[in-house]
Formats: sequence, C-alpha cells, structure tokens
Amino acid sequence: MTSAITGILLVLTFVIFIIYAMKGGNLTVGFFVMAVLWTVIGQVPFNQAIKEIFTEPVLNYGKTAAYIIFGSWFGRVLVDTGIAGSISRKTEIVGKKSPVLATVLIALVIALIFTSSYGVGSAIAVGVILLPIMFSIGVPKNIAVTIFTLSIGAAMYVNNVLFVQFQVFFPKVEWGIHYQRFGFVAMAIQMVIVVLFILFNAKKIRNGKPVIVKSEQSDTVQEVSKWTYILPVLPVLLSIFAKWDAVPALLLSIIIAFFATGHMKTYTKFVTSMNETAKHAISDIAGLLIMLFVLTMFQAAAIHAMSGFTDFFQAVLPSSKLVLIIIVAIIAPLSYFRGPLMLYGAGAATAAILVGTGMFDQYFLYGLLVVPSMMGISACITQSWNLWSVQYAELDTKTFLLTGLPWAWIATVLNLFAAYFLL
Repeated sequence: MTSAITGILLVLTFVIFIIYAMKGGNLTVGFFVMAVLWTVIGQVPFNQAIKEIFTEPVLNYGKTAAYIIFGSWFGRVLVDTGIAGSISRKTEIVGKKSPVLATVLIALVIALIFTSSYGVGSAIAVGVILLPIMFSIGVPKNIAVTIFTLSIGAAMYVNNVLFVQFQVFFPKVEWGIHYQRFGFVAMAIQMVIVVLFILFNAKKIRNGKPVIVKSEQSDTVQEVSKWTYILPVLPVLLSIFAKWDAVPALLLSIIIAFFATGHMKTYTKFVTSMNETAKHAISDIAGLLIMLFVLTMFQAAAIHAMSGFTDFFQAVLPSSKLVLIIIVAIIAPLSYFRGPLMLYGAGAATAAILVGTGMFDQYFLYGLLVVPSMMGISACITQSWNLWSVQYAELDTKTFLLTGLPWAWIATVLNLFAAYFLL
C-alpha cells in the first residue's frame, strides 16, 4: 500500500512538473522543488538527503562547471576579438552575386563558430552580424531565422560545453571517440537538412526583397588574419587528435586568439581584454550554472525515489532499442516547450526513470533523449537564442515554429537512427 501511494505521488508531481515546464516556469525553481518533493516522497533519511542529494552531486559537478565556464569564455573571445565577425563578413562578398550560395556559406559559418562557442551572448553577437546579411541579400525573415537556429543546433552535437551539461544525466557517457563519431555524423546530418531547406526555398531567396538592417556591430568588428578562421574548431581538433582535455584546449585557443588579433601587444591591453571577456562570459551563463547545480540535486533525488520501482518500469518499457527509437522518433515534438523529451525540462525526470531501470546502455539513452532535446534547442521558441532571434527579426512565433518544425523533425528522426547504429 505504501508503495502504491508513493508511486501515485511521484506520477502526480511528475505530471505537474511537465505542465509547469511546458508553461514556461522557471526551471531552477522547478528542479529544486522537485528535488525536495521527491526526497520527501521517496522517504530518504534527512542526513542522507543532505549529503547524497544536496551536497555531493553539486560538489561533484564542479569539473563540468569549469568546462562550461571556459567554453563560454572562448565563445566570448571569438566574438570580442573580431574573429567571429570577420568570418561572418566574408560570406557577404558572394551574397549579391549568388544569394543561395551565400546563404549556404552563412549556415556553414554559423556551424563552424558554434562548434566551440556557446551561450546566448555569443549567439546574439553573431546573430546581429549574420541575420542582417541574410536579410540584405533577400532571404525572407522566417527562412533566415530558421537557418540561424538550425545551424547552431547542428553545431551543438560536437560542442563540448553542451555535451558536459547533458552528461549529468548519463554519468557513464564520456567525451571520447565513441561519442565523437556520432556527434560529427549527427552534426553533418542536420547541416545536410539545413542545406536542403535552403535549396527548397531557393526561389524565395532569389526573389526575396532585400531588407537593409544596420548591424549593431558593423562599426566595431575588426578584420583579422584569415588563418585565425581555424580557431573556432581548434579545441575540438586538439581534443580528438591530441587527446587534450577540454580546459587546456580551450585555454590555448583563447591565448592564440588574443595573440593573433593584437590583444597581447601590451600587458595592459591583454589584462583588460582578458578581464572583460571573462566577465561577460560568466555573466552569460550565471543563471545556467545555478540551474545545472540544482538539476544535479533533482537527479540524485530521482534516483533515490525511483529505486523501489525498477521492476515496474522494466516490465512496462519495451526491451527493444529499435522499438524505443521508433517511438521517440514519432513523438519527438514532445521536446518542445520543455516537454517530457527535453532534458532541460520535464525530460530530466524521463531520463532519471530510464537510467534508473538499468535496462539500457547509457550511450544509447544519451542518443535517445539528447537528439529530441537538440530538436528543441534547434527550433523551439523556449530556447533563449531562438527567442532572441525571433524577436530581433520581428517574426511571429507561430511562423517560426511552422517553418522550422518539419525540418528539425526530419533531422531528429535521421539522427535517432544514427544514434541507434553508432551508440
């Protein structure tokens, strides 16, 4: 009887959390309340809860937090030194002669920059350069914004900063060759979909009416040496080929970026640039870090609360990986509005349940839940930089969602099957 009451309470609070998340509730508050509720419902002893739910998970997340901080800093350095802007501006040269080709190049540039850059600050800084370029060559606003968000989403598959955030749900998954081969394939698949989206709308782009929007950074972005264009992917290359950890790879790339753009000509200039970029980078992700720390508490609470229901879930869930892939492919849009397939939403509880059953390899579960989460990151209005893009372009939400959903869904289905075969 006690188990039945516990199960009902867990399901009830889970449903309430889903509704709360999908209505746009603050996730930091939501995760903390859920951590407390599931600790109480799961009848975790007080002293054990203080240690194993509200202390150890947060302290153990310190390493991951360092990756996020350095990744955000690197993204800010790319923007503030002019490297990201210079790469972006080169695509404008071919824009008037061949707007479709220029649009494809812009999509590739966005993906290149965000393989290592991260954060809404970096997205805004790049967006105020690239979106006006697309508008000026005749790309309709709904198409331009969708290209921007889908391209960022594609790059996130190999962005170590985002990887370590998702890693908290799947502690046995590591940033190594096993994951990276899937990550690059998934990025390539989504970028192919982006290119097909551009070609599908080629006539609209060619016949589009140019809209001149003054870039907010047009007077401040400096031109830099072309060899610096490799810097956005340097941390990834060092990780793959030199087997470097993310922190030294990012730190070396930051130093090279400062040196190559003249920000180390004097000690004073270097210190000023270092302090300013670091300050902006950390402010960009301050709220995110707090949310992730609280999320680790909820994850720990979920593991304790669900421990007595493993047999039930094992009996209910299909044992076939392929069946699960097909089911998730069909219901993938449930990642929208922080739903049960979005890990930065109600999907956190879904992940806790699936991992807690022990039925599936965590690499497989990573693909099963991260891929639809990437769909939300790529095309849902609740993602911070997507919301900014829509507001910047003065585009209505419905148009944005209808434009991007079918293409994001196609990429998601293909990447779920890629995860099935590669993870």
